[in-house]
Amino acid sequence: MFSLRAMSLRGRCAERAHAVLRQGIATAPRLAQASPQLTIDTVNPAVVEMEYAVRGPILHRSMQLQAMLEEGADLPFSKIVQCNIGNPQALGQKPISFTRQVMSIVLNPGLLEHEGLFNDDVVARAKKYLGAMPSVGAYSDSSGVSIVREEVAGFITARDGHAANAADIFLTDGASSGVSRVMQILLRSPKDAVLTPIPQYPLYSGLAALLKGGLAPYYLDEEQGWGVTIDSLEGSIATAKDADQQVRALVVINPGNPTGQTLPAALMQDIIGLCLKHKLVLLADEVYQDNIFKSTPFTSFKKAWRDYERDVGVDDGTPGLQLISFHSTSKGFTGECGLRGGYFEAIGFEDAVLEQMVKMASITLCSSVTGQIATGLMINPPAEGDASWDQYKAERDGIQSSLKRRAELVCERLNALEGLTANASEGALYAFARIHLPDAVTAAAKEQGVEPDFLYTMRLLEETGVVMVPGSGFGQEEGTHHFRTTILPAEEDMEGVLDRIGVFHNDFLAGNLSYTIDLEQ
Repeated sequence: MFSLRAMSLRGRCAERAHAVLRQGIATAPRLAQASPQLTIDTVNPAVVEMEYAVRGPILHRSMQLQAMLEEGADLPFSKIVQCNIGNPQALGQKPISFTRQVMSIVLNPGLLEHEGLFNDDVVARAKKYLGAMPSVGAYSDSSGVSIVREEVAGFITARDGHAANAADIFLTDGASSGVSRVMQILLRSPKDAVLTPIPQYPLYSGLAALLKGGLAPYYLDEEQGWGVTIDSLEGSIATAKDADQQVRALVVINPGNPTGQTLPAALMQDIIGLCLKHKLVLLADEVYQDNIFKSTPFTSFKKAWRDYERDVGVDDGTPGLQLISFHSTSKGFTGECGLRGGYFEAIGFEDAVLEQMVKMASITLCSSVTGQIATGLMINPPAEGDASWDQYKAERDGIQSSLKRRAELVCERLNALEGLTANASEGALYAFARIHLPDAVTAAAKEQGVEPDFLYTMRLLEETGVVMVPGSGFGQEEGTHHFRTTILPAEEDMEGVLDRIGVFHNDFLAGNLSYTIDLEQ
């Protein structure tokens, strides 16, 4: 034990040391003012080049306007409506009860002590997950909890009628992290390119820019309902080769984002034939497979490939298809965007490549375990006859039928406006409408250094509070202008939202509103 005298000596020594230090600081020459290490001029230029229009400056402005509303500002509207992103529960969609009940127990196992609080099938599923891991708060295997991967493999097998293997399943933080991981594996240099649809979900162009890889655009045919044509794909491959690029993969988004089309099985087999011919990895973005509103049913590329093998046949010397398909809890009728659940299935790859995929997953240790469980609940819901079946079916059918009505209503109302045309929304959660703008608008946009559809959507926000994404953020044919809107506002609110859009559109095209925007906001 220290004595009081020793403590006193230590205190006096510390005081003298501090005095010497203060004197040294006072007499030391001042350092020259140095510039910071990290400024906008020294940020990785690939990050600066990367763009993501879905959450760009229009969303930023909407957040400013929301803050102004909360402070009592007098604006032309009383509410911000976020139609810029497929985020169902942000716009009032209720979560599936079975999902939340099981997750409640998994997150708080003490609830099991309250007998009769939940249905028997909820309790059984929660115990199943709890028995497969030490805790939801612990890391899982890098590729995901094995029991959930087995559930995913069972789902794919039942969906397609062709066997799936849990060893080929990787659980991810939504589909986006899976796409990012695969793109990192694929793109080695600017000479490597990925065929990407235009219009496209900007995740792909953003990742290509970030990874300093190439993007080989192929244009969807708006006149044919945003269809994919083999001629367009072949032309894009030829153009890339002329630019000394090696096309390594083809991205197909089905149902389409932002365009909402669904692909018939026959065309999918043609696409598979093209991938085999050019030895392309097929990246099938299938996150909207539960959002089908028209007669064309969803067919997965996994099923299309296995049917192709059976019906068309593949020569013994021809390499098989390399296919990676993505799915997510964020879309469909679950809309669990915030839980960040998803998976990808990788087929046709040698074990050494799969090992690299596992290594990539290991860098972040594992995906969100709560998201993994949400994925299991999405693809393995209550079965008919289970205690939770009736409620689950009612919730699922109610959401799906409402989305179908809203999809039809949005396209009908947009097409009724002069200067707007929108193809039917066959699937996904959006309408991608073409705006036929007068020359005065395009001239004003050019003078302000912005795209005409950016000017349109920014002014729409300022006048109505409705947040949409300009078509230029997704890519579009030269000389055309579009916007993407979700179909997600609550059904009881949708007519009012469309009324606001219609009044603005007519006034804007008639020249009754300013064509000037404040880019400094």
